[in-house]
Amino acid sequence: MSVILYNDTFLTREQGKVDMEDRGYQFGDGIYEALRVYNGKMFLLDLHMKRLARSARELRLTLPYDTDHLAENLDKLIKENKMENGYVYFQITRGAIERKHRFPEKPISCVLTGSVEETTQDEDLHAEGIKASLVDDIRWLRCDIKTLNLLGNVLANQDAFEKGADEAILHRDGVVTEGSTCNVFIVKDGTLITHPANHFILNGITRIFVLELANRLGIPVEERTYTTEELLNADEAFITSTGVRVTPVVQIDDHLVRDGKPGQITTRLLDAFNQDVDQFIAETLV
Repeated sequence: MSVILYNDTFLTREQGKVDMEDRGYQFGDGIYEALRVYNGKMFLLDLHMKRLARSARELRLTLPYDTDHLAENLDKLIKENKMENGYVYFQITRGAIERKHRFPEKPISCVLTGSVEETTQDEDLHAEGIKASLVDDIRWLRCDIKTLNLLGNVLANQDAFEKGADEAILHRDGVVTEGSTCNVFIVKDGTLITHPANHFILNGITRIFVLELANRLGIPVEERTYTTEELLNADEAFITSTGVRVTPVVQIDDHLVRDGKPGQITTRLLDAFNQDVDQFIAETLV
């Protein structure tokens, strides 16, 4: 029987109840994070907590307690579930109150819930590459906040799935933004190119980490907008996220990316990422 985190307590999943007037349920008025767990420890924890704090500020949402205490509770949650490898997910909503669009006039208690999902260490990796599909980006203009409002992402992902693709690559009037669940990179003439971290995309934790890896490996980087035409004519393309790390995109709709095989720079970045994960796991064993 799995254990969940509910505010500052640990309950069985059956005991966890959310009020029907919770603003997260009625308006998507909340934020969330999902962290990868290796050998019982959270990977890139500090970066996730910093992004959470930023999301809270942007939504004018007061966290129920500080991020250090939250990290301690998430660690306890992992231990309570005896989880070695997988994900820990948590969300914080503005709380439950009579349904009105504007914020509550008097402070109410936020509602924090957290849970875990166990997987194998490499279950989500696809080093051979995936197929993606181009989909119009119909989302709102604050994609930089990691909120619970994900219907645009859900619809895009479903559209791609129904076309036989693994992921949707979104674009606004021909300018590539990101994926439905990930960030998107291309490589052209040895240079790594990705959309700048503005309000059109979520600044993914793995995106940040991969840019650090590129700097470490001496790979030139341009954070700039690029078009769907540039995407289709790229030498390489890949996506990044907490789940898939660095995953090559070898086909977009009916178009093969270059020769339909993972590119050299993509492979270098994936290898470097995997080495850092292995080092992280080794450090947890000390």
